[in-house]
This record gives sequence, structure tokens and C-alpha cells, in this order.
Amino acid sequence: MKITMTGKQIELTQGLKDRINDRFSKLDRYFHKETEASVTLSVQREQQVVEATIYSGNLIMRVEEATVDMYMSIDNAVDILERQLRKHKTRIEKKLKKETFDAAAIEQIPYGEAVEEETEFKIVRRKRFETKPMSPEEAILQMNLLGHQFYIFTNAETGESNVVYQRKNGDYGLIEVI
Repeated sequence: MKITMTGKQIELTQGLKDRINDRFSKLDRYFHKETEASVTLSVQREQQVVEATIYSGNLIMRVEEATVDMYMSIDNAVDILERQLRKHKTRIEKKLKKETFDAAAIEQIPYGEAVEEETEFKIVRRKRFETKPMSPEEAILQMNLLGHQFYIFTNAETGESNVVYQRKNGDYGLIEVI
């Protein structure tokens, strides 16, 4: 696994680099193809935050974990990724090519608690609405007025569908659908 490490407001010590390499390399056994991981360590208030994204073929997995100890955050992030693999193993096997993902290795995940696999998603509500042309700033205002976490709109400049959303840290994100 090729691991790219970055630190925001924190120096990446050799101990942190070794811990990341040690823990994330354990995930290598679940993938056939070359896998890339992007791991970002940061300090937010009193929390030690690990954000990790794994790319393997068409599979993209992401996790964000925050605790008071950076080493604990790293360990928890890897545990969460293993749990995600186990929980969605059947769906991943069906969607992805066999050379991307090693389905047999998923059974070997050493996780103490039993994780019930989700076999289907139940849609409990559907909504239809017409998107209006507006700027991203107008869409954020509309989203806040509605009290929602995201808002879909047609970008007045490009004419394409966009989504604005509120991030955990209070900032906003924009997804441009092309």
C-alpha cells in the first residue's frame, strides 16, 4: 500500500509515521491491486484527528477519527475501515472486480464484535423537486433557511447540478456534478 502522510498543525514524527505504516499496511491483505492511502493528521482544539482515504481501483473508503491521543486515533481509524469492509463485503464483491478486492481475506478480519452485514438499503422516503438556477452562496443561504445539511441546485454560471453541504467543522463544501 502506498501511503501519503500529511500533517496539519502537527509535526509528523518518525513514531507517528511508523504507526501509520504498521497499522495501514495490515489492510493490504484485503486488496489485490495497488492500493493508495492518503492519511492526514491534524489537531483541532483538544482532539487529535486522523482522516484517511483509501483508493483501490473503483473502491474509495474514507474515515475520520478523533480522540485525545493521536496513536489511538490511528488505531481506531484502521479498525473502522476493517469494520466497513466486513459490513459491506457482499456489496463490494458484487460491485467491484475480483482483481481489486480479495473477498476471502475479509473473513480473516480479527474483530471482536459481530458485525451484521447490510444486505439491502431500505428507502423510506422519496422527494422530487425542481432545482433553481442560483449561485453557490445563494444555495448556502437557502440551505440554512431550510435548516438542512445539504442543498441541491443548478449553478447559474455553469448550468450544471451542484450540491452545497455543511461540513463537521462548520465550513461549507461544494460538489460539482459533471
